Amino acid sequence: MNIYVSNLSFAVVDEDLRSYFAEYGDVTSAKVIMDKYTNRSKGFGFVEMSDDAAAQKAIAELDGATVDGRSIKVNVARPKEDRPARPAYSNNSNSNNRW
Repeated sequence: MNIYVSNLSFAVVDEDLRSYFAEYGDVTSAKVIMDKYTNRSKGFGFVEMSDDAAAQKAIAELDGATVDGRSIKVNVARPKEDRPARPAYSNNSNSNNRW
């Protein structure tokens, strides 16, 4: 089961995230999402657990828990939605951009 964890302290790293969930069962992966430009945490991450029952227990017990001074939010992760492609920047004289 894939778990979404938000409102993480910016100091939390992958191993910290793994350790929060490890006491509930086998953690397959734990990843804090980092900003690609600043290399700083975005304040959320994903944890994957092999046992759904253990994952549900971890969600129930950790949702709202205080970790590093912050009340974390823990939910079942939703699948990534398909988003339409962003239009490429065009320096085309036919555009409606007045500059």
